[in-house]
Amino acid sequence: MHESLEPIYEKVVARNPGEVEFHQAVREVLDSIGVVMGKHPEYAHAKIIERICEPERQIIFRVPWQDDRGEVHINRGFRVEFNSALGPYKGGLRFHPSVYQGIVKFLGFEQVFKNALTGLPIGGGKGGSDFDPKGRSDQEIMAFCQSFMTELHRHLGEYTDVPAGDIGVGGREIGYLFGQYKRLTNRYESGVLTGKGWAFGGSHIRTEATGYGNAFFVREMLAARDDSFSGKRTVVSGSGNVAIYTMRKVRELDGHVVACSDSEGYLLDEQGVDVELVQQIKERERGRLAEYADRRPSGKFVANRQVWEVPCEVALPSATQNEITGKEAEALVRNGCVAVGEGANMPTTPEGVRIFREAGVAFGPGKAANAGGVATSALEMQQNASRDSWSQEFTEQRLREIMVSVHDRCYSTAEEYGLPGDYTAGANIAGFTRVAEAMLSLGLI
Repeated sequence: MHESLEPIYEKVVARNPGEVEFHQAVREVLDSIGVVMGKHPEYAHAKIIERICEPERQIIFRVPWQDDRGEVHINRGFRVEFNSALGPYKGGLRFHPSVYQGIVKFLGFEQVFKNALTGLPIGGGKGGSDFDPKGRSDQEIMAFCQSFMTELHRHLGEYTDVPAGDIGVGGREIGYLFGQYKRLTNRYESGVLTGKGWAFGGSHIRTEATGYGNAFFVREMLAARDDSFSGKRTVVSGSGNVAIYTMRKVRELDGHVVACSDSEGYLLDEQGVDVELVQQIKERERGRLAEYADRRPSGKFVANRQVWEVPCEVALPSATQNEITGKEAEALVRNGCVAVGEGANMPTTPEGVRIFREAGVAFGPGKAANAGGVATSALEMQQNASRDSWSQEFTEQRLREIMVSVHDRCYSTAEEYGLPGDYTAGANIAGFTRVAEAMLSLGLI
């Protein structure tokens, strides 16, 4: 980190005690942008970095709800509206027991730069709750979503703050949330939530977008090295929405997906993972990945082990933050990995990133590689604003174009600042400078 930025980082840590994920996300950006400050002294004068590290608004609220047995539960809800210099706050809602203020702030901070990289007019925010939807009935999830939206709705609007889904929040939850928003406001403001069902204002391929986008980004990284997915052994962590559609698109691009995982271990299928079977088990039956091996003889489930021990040429972490540490990164490099694309948010620790960089692995950071989800959310907002709907083919074409432009923006920015091939620096610098210029233009607000 440039010496002029160290006091700023120390102040962020002191002002946000215990929020280790947020500290990590801030440090990762500050490590990259020292080279920018020499070219742009006006950023330091206007305290752009200090302002960009402080959310514009943080909302914490109580979420009371009643389960099917009549028992009352109290959860905590969050929304961090981080930066609106480029447009309304945009970012998902996460329902998971691990959610607390530090997680939401880290995700919101990352979202600011991710959204900037898309080139679309959207700011950054994030939200969620420590509610655990696992094992809950539809009625219980509806009760929770309605209570959550009863408080949050007063802070939302298609020109103010536009949430979407994230871990634990899919089409079912978005439907319940939007229904309650409509009921409370007496407005059919379809642009206020994205990830909606196709029947009521949703966009084609929004469900697939994050996974598809990651595959498109990695394809561009490989192409920049005169390479491709063709025949490459690929390992994907997770088996949820992002992982499933990452595997689908990699398969279409002629890659060979041999493994994926869940919280109990990993699945290995040397013949190629049957993505449709994984989707049947995980999304429709709400089952465990271990059941795959019972239905497909070529499948082998390895319990309580990390999927990163499987030799591969392409690794696509698509589960959660900090899942690839230095140890896993060393194993991947040792086993011949040449490209990594982060489908999840910050799934690689700083030590892991360093190891990949030193080994010459093409590394696509999450704020670039997984920008397809929010990009397609912004496309959904466009359709809602114009009272229009686009075909699946046209929407996927727009997504592909956006991901190519994100890649090219990261690649060219890294070259411009004398860091060729460093996509992390390229993404951080390109995202930061776009937001910084907008903040300067808007004055001291």
